[in-house]
Amino acid sequence: MNENNDNVENLNAADAISKLQELVKNANICMFTTRLQHLPLNSRPMSTQKVDDDGNMWFLSPKDSAKNAEIEADNHIHLFYINNGNSEYLSVGGTAEILYDRQKIEELWNPIAKAWFTEGKDDPRISIIKVQPEQSYYWDTKHGKMVSLVKIAAAIISGKTMDDGVEGVLEVS
Repeated sequence: MNENNDNVENLNAADAISKLQELVKNANICMFTTRLQHLPLNSRPMSTQKVDDDGNMWFLSPKDSAKNAEIEADNHIHLFYINNGNSEYLSVGGTAEILYDRQKIEELWNPIAKAWFTEGKDDPRISIIKVQPEQSYYWDTKHGKMVSLVKIAAAIISGKTMDDGVEGVLEVS
């Protein structure tokens, strides 16, 4: 955690959910990690379909996947998002629940998902993973990418630290 309090901005409730939605939208792909109590951890890239207004995160997954079996054995998961282009990073720990809801699949479906579900949104292998965040932490820039790049260049030239980062806890519930 950053020791400089000027760079810490913890967010709660609606502000935390809004920040979570923004960061996930910008990064979209996460490393979805299971088996948190066992080494090695299992991580795989997953596309986030949605972050809802309650802060829940939604994914589509083959119901016969190892990931689903691991969630059924232990529903504690961790998600890692990286958007290097905008210097945005997000770590989300929470619990996952596997659901089978045709209406929700319809809501979450996008054409890219057909690469994994060849029969489209009616593919019988589709399941939904709902993640409820319990602990989230983010790292971001205060002023956007261009200002950050200028500050980095100024720091290199001057030899002085010019930290433009902001980080904090996202408390969604």
